[in-house]
Amino acid sequence: MSHTLKANPLDQRLGSELEEFRRTGVYKRLNFLDSAQGPVVRMEGRGEVIILSSNNYLGLSAQPEVVAAGKAALDRFGAGTASVRFICGTFTIHRALEQACARLVGTEASLSFVSCWNANEAVPGTLLGEDDLVLSDQLNHASIIDGVRLAKAITKCQTGVYQHADLADLDLKLQAARDRRVRMVITDGVFSMEGAIAKLPDLVELCRKHHAVLVVDDSHATGVLGATGRGTAEHFGMVGDVDIITSTLGKALGGAAGGFVASSAAVCDYLTQRARPQLFSNALPPTVAASALAAVEYLEAHPDRVSTLRDNAQYFREQLRSLGFQPLPGETPIVPVIVGETAFAIRLSNELLDDGVFVTGFGFPVVPQGQARVRCQISAAHTREHLDRALAAFRKVGQRLGLI
Repeated sequence: MSHTLKANPLDQRLGSELEEFRRTGVYKRLNFLDSAQGPVVRMEGRGEVIILSSNNYLGLSAQPEVVAAGKAALDRFGAGTASVRFICGTFTIHRALEQACARLVGTEASLSFVSCWNANEAVPGTLLGEDDLVLSDQLNHASIIDGVRLAKAITKCQTGVYQHADLADLDLKLQAARDRRVRMVITDGVFSMEGAIAKLPDLVELCRKHHAVLVVDDSHATGVLGATGRGTAEHFGMVGDVDIITSTLGKALGGAAGGFVASSAAVCDYLTQRARPQLFSNALPPTVAASALAAVEYLEAHPDRVSTLRDNAQYFREQLRSLGFQPLPGETPIVPVIVGETAFAIRLSNELLDDGVFVTGFGFPVVPQGQARVRCQISAAHTREHLDRALAAFRKVGQRLGLI
């Protein structure tokens, strides 16, 4: 006797929704790479393509010194700690990495996490209590949004959102919460979908006025902004003026994984004692810690990489504009081109890929309805030839789709 297995109610619902994603043209398909991340990669089924969709801003993910450091750490420390740091011991490479991260961003100390997502969960959820308040910029990264939600659920702290980059709105909300024991403000340093830079001088001034703690997620600014890549604070000449910085090791600093919180010694020590993502999760694999440390040291020794990145981004943005596209203005290597609806953004990215350029289309709910875009991300490793080939594809596809 045979029995026909029926899909459970969850699979039935998800299958129906996935089919709707395909029908409306918003279904995301994974593209598999068969080479190291870089300005040009080998993509399965497509051969060589130019990458304009990676956070590998300094081109360090395949830098020989960075790769060699990871290999050496694997031989020295093995695959991992096999438990959490306070139980089984912590490797010296983690301490060296944390010292380097603090040095880079200009704080007294830092603490590494397996991702910046975990770091953003740890900060409000560990440091705040039921008598406190956290205010988040409207366009903050999803990890900050979820970190705030988690903090509200765990600590019962008060939470709120202020209008994007609206200092008057933030001022009013801080004033209204003057009875809170701690008032915390969280913002991205660089907003990843727009490439816009936070108004750090105004934020610091406002937080000091209200005796509030300022937290800046510098994931898209570390290694990118400032004369030597020290981030948003260096961009504005304010290194040392931000209370807490969170950032990633998975973008400009080697591109593998990991994140960190950089702040006072007291903050980092308290997170070591109480942060759940730290207490109940293994440390970074030593290969990742070592390669990230090598990336920080490479950046410190080669600040010209940051200048090359800035020049490449400016060139690409200006050339897109000369072709008739309207990229959002900015000073970062994130160059968004707004096209309207999600399905059209995905179609544009697919046709660019057919022409050998990998750039990702983003739509709702990542960005607001009607603001779908392809987001170009430039690297210091791109040569002028790479950028010109990509621009030629944009011209060809843009004309075919009636964008220019």
